[in-house]
Amino acid sequence: MSAEFGGRTTGRQGRISQWLRGRRADAHEAAAGAESGRREELLLAVARAGLPLAPAAHPSAYRCSCDRVGCPTPARHPISFAWQTQSTTDRAQIERWARHQPQANFITATGIVHDVLDVPLEAGREALERLLGAGIEVGPVAESDDGRLLFFTLTRGTPEDEDEWWPCELDCHPETADEHPGLRWHCRGSYVLVPPARLPGDQGVYWVRGPEFALPDPLSLLEVLTDACARYAGEEPDHATAAWPSRG
Repeated sequence: MSAEFGGRTTGRQGRISQWLRGRRADAHEAAAGAESGRREELLLAVARAGLPLAPAAHPSAYRCSCDRVGCPTPARHPISFAWQTQSTTDRAQIERWARHQPQANFITATGIVHDVLDVPLEAGREALERLLGAGIEVGPVAESDDGRLLFFTLTRGTPEDEDEWWPCELDCHPETADEHPGLRWHCRGSYVLVPPARLPGDQGVYWVRGPEFALPDPLSLLEVLTDACARYAGEEPDHATAAWPSRG
């Protein structure tokens, strides 16, 4: 009798355990679906603001999802070498990418519609407070857990003379980025991650001010950002050389 009762109890407990596992799986699936829907919604908001997007690599454990051994910018670079021509604001294409590549980050190509002024986090927070306090129009701003604040601005425009363009060499290359903590101006030929993005080590990139804010003229932010970066580096600001990024 005891054995029979024990068998019935064990069977019942097994069914309850299965039910609980099923409930947890359903809850996890619902949460993943909600997160996926939120991600897609945020990406489409970026596209509606006119910022062209393309898929990027994502974290794989503490490494990059790409095949490159010792990738210098893990989860921070485009998937395709054709990212400049691939970048788009087309809703249907972005939805396809987001649904078929659910782990992918996304980059936005700069120098077409917008530029990005990329500064150390501490300097950027100081500058943002000063800009808002002075009533200066500030557009979208993203924060990266690797210690950078990204100010999205209008691009400087399209010169009639194509030779007036420069490639975006900034002040460094990805492999030496940590050695150059100052302001980086992402213009033509460059890109940045757009939120929501995931970085290795449970880090990410997220909006401080979303893409619903209008893109400002970069020159309206440049002096304050330059001052903040100079104080961050313990140097005197040089406004004469901060007007535009150097040619590549």
